[in-house]
Amino acid sequence: MQKDGTTRLRCPTCGRSIERSATGFAPFCSERCKLIDLGRWLDESYRIPGEPADVLESIGDEDEAELGAGPLPRNTKLSR
Repeated sequence: MQKDGTTRLRCPTCGRSIERSATGFAPFCSERCKLIDLGRWLDESYRIPGEPADVLESIGDEDEAELGAGPLPRNTKLSR
């Protein structure tokens, strides 16, 4: 926090220093940097190190039946 009470942040995408209240995209400096970050998440540039978890093997047949997993029959109507 600055002496005048404002909070300064560094944009995680470009590193530019900004005032927190100066933009509606905090912690990013702009919509562009926000979308670049989103793109990095979507193309899996950001990853947690370690072996990938196989989600399908961790769910047993009993769990699937409990959750109602699987496709719906063709003529099933969904209620709202």
